[in-house]
Amino acid sequence: MTMTDRPTRETPLVTTSQPEDFFQLLKPRVMSLVVFTAVTGLVVAPGHPNPLLAAIAVLCIAVGAGAAGALNMALEGETDALMRRTRGRPVAAGRVRKNDAMAFGVILSIFSVMLLGMTTNWLAGGLLALTIVYYAGFYTLLLKRRTPQNIVIGGAAGAFPPVIGWAAVTGDAPWQAWLLFAIIFLWTPPHSWALALYSAGDYAKAGIPMMPVARGARSTRLQILIYSLIFVPIAILPAFTGLGGVVYLTVSVAGGLFFLALAVRLWRSRAGDQPDKAEAVGREAALYDVRAEAKPARNLFAFSILYLMALFSALLVEQLPGLGA
Repeated sequence: MTMTDRPTRETPLVTTSQPEDFFQLLKPRVMSLVVFTAVTGLVVAPGHPNPLLAAIAVLCIAVGAGAAGALNMALEGETDALMRRTRGRPVAAGRVRKNDAMAFGVILSIFSVMLLGMTTNWLAGGLLALTIVYYAGFYTLLLKRRTPQNIVIGGAAGAFPPVIGWAAVTGDAPWQAWLLFAIIFLWTPPHSWALALYSAGDYAKAGIPMMPVARGARSTRLQILIYSLIFVPIAILPAFTGLGGVVYLTVSVAGGLFFLALAVRLWRSRAGDQPDKAEAVGREAALYDVRAEAKPARNLFAFSILYLMALFSALLVEQLPGLGA
């Protein structure tokens, strides 16, 4: 057989992926929130870090978060392809091969952990390594498909960044850093379950036992309310511990009351009782184009992001000269 007689359906030896596809593997939207909370932990920690080392620490945390996202997409490519919210992701859409995404994630993981450990301290490096393994391994491989509490337990991965930022400055992780961890950890269930209420069909199709799929919409709405009642007081707590000041107290109380009002409205609604809006396509549509009865869930989901950003922004603002707590 000559070279021209060979079949033409062989897998190409050179990937056709574009740089943008690898950038999307990093989950830039999630990364931006991770970076923001990590910077907050770094800034509010006592001490005056070297600006260059602080910048390197933020870079490492961002790259580590992106590495975890790449590993998650590599491991969940087939599942992502079943869900309208995630089917456009690079691996799910076939633009990046699974092995390439895995290699990309592993390389970035090693690079970020080693650089953070060598330039700051190994507590920060170890916490970053724990975060990557926790998200890509423990959550993605073990929890997500096995329990409706996947988001509750797995939410710890997204709560580590401010602790890592704090540790990068001080070399330790005191209770104040873990209070920031607790805020994000308790914020995650209401935020994620609000989205799941109007994406339950996607999760069911993919075989993921999110709370609305496993326990039903009514139970999910109640649990969102319960977690919200726990989360908001914890979110206000930094104002009474010296971590936050008047600005933080104002933002946390005002935003917290509105958060609770949305949670109560969601609890009293019928969000999630009807199937998803089938005609919604694409990421933005999947997040915001919902049935009228699902709008309370969408509203809580959207406001929860704003509230978390406002909390950490208030902490940063109070570090400005003349506004310290």
